[in-house]
Amino acid sequence: MNILIIGVTGLLGCEAANQLVAKGHKIKGLALPSIPDGINLSSEVELVFGNYITDDDSFIKELFTDMDAFIFASGIDERIEVPFPAFEIFNKYNVYPLKRIFKFAKETGVKHCVILGSYFTYFVTERPELELEKHHPYIKSRELQKKFVLNEASTQFSVALLELPYIFGVQKGRKPVWTFLVEMLQNMKVATFFPKGGTAMVTVKQVGQAICGALEKTQGGKAYPIGYYNLTWKELLKTFHVAMGVPKKPIFSISKFLFKMYVKKIKLQQDSKKIEGGLNLVKFADMQYSKQFIDPFLASIFLGVTDDDIYFAIKESVLQSLEMLNNKDSAVDMKL
Repeated sequence: MNILIIGVTGLLGCEAANQLVAKGHKIKGLALPSIPDGINLSSEVELVFGNYITDDDSFIKELFTDMDAFIFASGIDERIEVPFPAFEIFNKYNVYPLKRIFKFAKETGVKHCVILGSYFTYFVTERPELELEKHHPYIKSRELQKKFVLNEASTQFSVALLELPYIFGVQKGRKPVWTFLVEMLQNMKVATFFPKGGTAMVTVKQVGQAICGALEKTQGGKAYPIGYYNLTWKELLKTFHVAMGVPKKPIFSISKFLFKMYVKKIKLQQDSKKIEGGLNLVKFADMQYSKQFIDPFLASIFLGVTDDDIYFAIKESVLQSLEMLNNKDSAVDMKL
């Protein structure tokens, strides 16, 4: 197939491109000019620089000419803090552009697409009592994204939405998303204090496998909750500690009450500055303290995801985060 990848130089877009090239597909990739130094992107990828939000319609439509499929490996995650109301920013990057992209994709005869979303939309359905889409701007944007793209699916236009959990792995020259957690752990000198609970996770390689499988196997519209490994926060933090050179550092679980007291202070600081994050941390406490686990047999196995070394991927992520913090490296990070 001829496949367009929007966000091809990102961590996940690059991995998808390399795996798809290895399978014999022809890849065109759209990227911003800020390419990470040393990026391992196949030389067979046709790279086009541009911005899917600000470039004009004729440029965007031309990208889809002669394409059989496209992958949307872009958007922004919950880490950012922006002027209130934050939803406007999340909608701008995660939802609104897809309406234009889908229009041009259908007009030019594209038959398949894969959208990289968030596993929070899986939990919107599984845990309706938490009203996640109501309280969290980021999750609201992802839920609207999910509803829109699946509604666009038909027998002539397949749509696969990958509900992705936490992802480990590195790309040379790119700041890992886990740098914030490594820095937080460094600042807790004597012991680590963290909530109970846990999360599903995958490696970058496994995301690439899921993308390939979704392109090959999806008919109509389908959301795939992606997960392969399920670790408690304590199990994950132990691996972080090992990679950080403090394997014996104790880990204590703090009560939900104390956690809420702490994040309420953060929320008050945000309110005073009239800024907002992707998650309302006070409302998110119940989710944070739960096991956000996903059975790999729900979707990952079906899509062809295979076993990988999650502990090696975690350690890689931690070590690169340490490098960025210690050397103040000017690596590429998520940008608005």
